[in-house]
Amino acid sequence: MSSPTAIRKPLVLVTVCLAALTINLDTTIVNVALPDLARELDAGTRDLLWIVDGYNLAFAALVLAMGSLSDRFGRRPSLLLGLVGFAAASGVAALVDSAGALISLRFVMGVFAALIFPTTLSIIANTFRERGERAAALGAWGASTGMGVALGPVAGGWLLEHFTWHAVFWALVPVAVLAIGMTLAFVPESRDPGVPPLDLPGLGVSIAALGLLTYTIIEGPERGWSSAATLLGFAAAAALIALFVAVERRAEHPMLDVSLFADPRFSAASGAVTIAFFSLFGFIFLITQFFQFLRDYSPLGAGARTIPVAACIAIASIVGGLIAPRLGTKTVVTAGLALLGSSFLWISTGDVDISYPTTIVPQMVLMGLGLGLVSTAATESIMQVLPPSRAGVGSAVNDATRELGGTLGVAVIGSVFSSVYASRLGDLLSGGGLPAGQLEAAKESVGVADSIGASVPAVRLAMESAFMDGLSTGCLVIGALCLVGAAGALLALPGRRWTPPADREGGDVLLETASTL
Repeated sequence: MSSPTAIRKPLVLVTVCLAALTINLDTTIVNVALPDLARELDAGTRDLLWIVDGYNLAFAALVLAMGSLSDRFGRRPSLLLGLVGFAAASGVAALVDSAGALISLRFVMGVFAALIFPTTLSIIANTFRERGERAAALGAWGASTGMGVALGPVAGGWLLEHFTWHAVFWALVPVAVLAIGMTLAFVPESRDPGVPPLDLPGLGVSIAALGLLTYTIIEGPERGWSSAATLLGFAAAAALIALFVAVERRAEHPMLDVSLFADPRFSAASGAVTIAFFSLFGFIFLITQFFQFLRDYSPLGAGARTIPVAACIAIASIVGGLIAPRLGTKTVVTAGLALLGSSFLWISTGDVDISYPTTIVPQMVLMGLGLGLVSTAATESIMQVLPPSRAGVGSAVNDATRELGGTLGVAVIGSVFSSVYASRLGDLLSGGGLPAGQLEAAKESVGVADSIGASVPAVRLAMESAFMDGLSTGCLVIGALCLVGAAGALLALPGRRWTPPADREGGDVLLETASTL
């Protein structure tokens, strides 16, 4: 006869996976709506970057602090508070009528997502305590997070096919409400009363550093990469990062124990996750616009064509969780990054008329398999460094690397694309008779160029060529980064014989349950 614990565990896992799916769905569901937002809210490329990255930036900046808070004050109430706030912010976002207001609401949604995400991983670590069981649970969690990220364009496309862009935000509300109900019914209370007070100085400096870095990158194409403002922004961001490290080293109870990164097995795993999500978010930001602007697919058609990525992420996440304890993190993560890098180098060679079934699908399969292998195996490595009683810290580091990678992926690849696209379009249309005002507008927004190109074939051809140049350059950057990451993983990550510190030490979990598992 099954014990209550054995019966409850799968329900807990389904609940936290649904919560993770909800907030990760929101990281990319907006991407397929970017063309509609560009047209209906008069949003330029910079506005679109902030609509995507406002959410990602708030998420990345606060996730470390939120992980500690959930450990200290209780994981169940933290999950509930995060889901309620996320649902409310999503509903309000569906009602706005300007790009500025939407950007503001995206920041608010990111704050609550930052509370939800580390809590889900912390609950898993405190529910599934045996390594093999925990690895399998992490595989399911990884599949749900990966599916949420990759299926966002599909869900958004279907909604836009039948409704306006507002439905993209309305749809998140009932999913969050369902997760709230399941949390109340199935998730037990757990906390670590020994967690120290929040490190406010560290939190403030980290937010300033990430915010300034992201702002400088996004504004780079407009200001110029060699302009005084851009160079000063990068210098100030670097100084703030150095200050953060100094503050954390001196703090009695640091928000982030930076000494963890002295262990290359921890830092290399964190770097691998950062690179993987940098790649995915940068790719999805561009590919949904490629499908709609250059291939003239409907929003649903564009979203549906990302399914190969979603399916392969789900499969590889589960497989990665099963094989990492057997083959070792080094083997699985190195292979995953190599697959990921190869897919982007392949994508960089494409043109406007590239075949979807014979070329794009295989490229997406490589990408999804690589990302799924990296995500679960590296996450499992990060979580093994700390005992389950401090799972919130480990999960927050993992979540921060994901969101930091995604934030920088959109900012860097979007800005690289914007710079190359604007420069190339200006070269192709210089002296072509297009009014200066229209040319500048077309350089700032692919949507504007697409509208003009509908009646001026020369502008359409120039826009396609400029877009592909930007896409190719962005993919070359990602591919090279992934291959460098693969080399680093091969050198630094643990092999099959390594015994994680958490397993060596045992580490009791401090549980205060409101209901029995």
